[in-house]
Amino acid sequence: MHRTYSMRQSRAPTASQIQNPPPPSSSTKAGRFFGRSNIGHRFRTGAAGAFGPDLAKKLSQLVKMEKNVMRSMELVGRERMEVAQQLSLWGEGCDDDVSDVTDKLGVLIYEIGELEDQFVDRYDQYRVTIKSIRNIEASVQPSRDRKQKITDQIAQLKYKEPNSPKIVVLEQELVRAEAESLVAEAQLSNITREKLKAAFTYQFDALREHSEKLAIIAGFGKHLLELVDDTPVTPGETRNAYDGYEASKAIIQDCEDALTNWVEQNAAVKPKLSTRARTLSQRRHQNPRQPGEGVDLASQDQPMEGHRETGLWIPASQHAGYEDEDEEEEVVSESHAANGEVRGREGEREEAA
Repeated sequence: MHRTYSMRQSRAPTASQIQNPPPPSSSTKAGRFFGRSNIGHRFRTGAAGAFGPDLAKKLSQLVKMEKNVMRSMELVGRERMEVAQQLSLWGEGCDDDVSDVTDKLGVLIYEIGELEDQFVDRYDQYRVTIKSIRNIEASVQPSRDRKQKITDQIAQLKYKEPNSPKIVVLEQELVRAEAESLVAEAQLSNITREKLKAAFTYQFDALREHSEKLAIIAGFGKHLLELVDDTPVTPGETRNAYDGYEASKAIIQDCEDALTNWVEQNAAVKPKLSTRARTLSQRRHQNPRQPGEGVDLASQDQPMEGHRETGLWIPASQHAGYEDEDEEEEVVSESHAANGEVRGREGEREEAA
């Protein structure tokens, strides 16, 4: 019997891909120093933030951790495809009904692996956008350092030479440095909010599509199981001949059509705010400057297809300024990674206490 491992030989763009074109292949899928293994995970996490400006260290570590997540998802997707093929090969030697159903189940599981591979590419949109915030943070650090350096020089001169003429010059430089710092900090604040919303919209849209399509596959997979005759037989009794070949093909075709035609507007799961949450979000929307109020979530599910035109989506290859550290830490020793300072907010609170 011919065994199939993929749902369709030629893949035309789905309705979702036409509405929201797929992004470039994930930047984590190429240029690996350690190949496809997980040996670099601890290196990346431990060494994240060891290089570069202090202001960008925490976000650098987040970017590295997300890279670990993406590579783990890649591994899961590949191994799921291999599992699908092995399931189909095992069923080939079973009875007709089990053989046919396991073949079709292998098709569905293989499709899950391919969906996970596509999910990684969309997830990388989120990671790259977060990385752009890190790059902006790194560009702001020099203005902070310059202002702090001038402040320290003034304090030192006032202590050693209170009447030094250099104090006046340094104070003028400090005024200019503070002005530059104010501009940089304002840009950082604005861009951080813009990119944060764009990044997590990418992630949640990708999660939503991925989860809905997994649910579709699971539903059709259960329909396939109904074709297996699990009625107990006595020794020597013969089961009825299997006649579900056309039905199994029709189920696979229906599943393919459901996946192809899925769009976000027809999503089955739609989050609904409680009355209290909606009231608070609307009040916050009407009075944006009042502290302590909720946040307007009414438009959280709007599609992001316009972000390519507005420039919110930036390919990894076009980032300028702060260089990507994702490859640098691959060669850091494991002992350095184990001894690196990785401290969360709890540790900072304990020290403050």
